[in-house]
Parts: sequence; structure tokens; C-alpha cells
Amino acid sequence: MSLLTAVAIYFLIWWVVFFAMLPLGVKSQHEAQAEFEPGTDPGAPHRPLLLWKIAATTVVAAVLMTIFYAVWTSGAITLDRLPMPFSLPKA
Repeated sequence: MSLLTAVAIYFLIWWVVFFAMLPLGVKSQHEAQAEFEPGTDPGAPHRPLLLWKIAATTVVAAVLMTIFYAVWTSGAITLDRLPMPFSLPKA
């Protein structure tokens, strides 16, 4: 696996994990019973904690990438072993 491929896979894993972590621990302005500016939506997040989520996402994505890389380099999963549903039969 080349470095560029590893970076691309890490990038994809990072974004999937980030979107999975976004709703964790979020309360709307209405749920938090916080004062909010007139004209803003009461369902907007009160404290989204984005820096914490970015840091946690980076750690989780690094762990998942390490596991993926270990499995890939061990040969447990190769492209030849993956099922190809639309492959043509060999002649």
C-alpha cells in the first residue's frame, strides 16, 4: 500500500467517524434552556464541542487505520478474496 493510498483511506475513515461523532452530547438551545439571540433557530446546538470531537475523531480514526493496515499487510484480506458481484465468468 502506497503512502498516498494510506492517506486517502485515513481521510475517508476520518470523515465517516467525524460524522458519526457529531450528534454525540449535543443539546439544542431549547433543550439546554439557554438564552439565544432572537431570529436563531431554537434547535441549533448550544455547545457543539467541535474541538473535542475533532480530537476524538483523530484518535479513533488512527486506531481504525492501524487495525485496517495490520489486517491488510497480514494478507488476511486481499482484493482477490473480495467478492465481485458483477464480474464476468472466466473463459
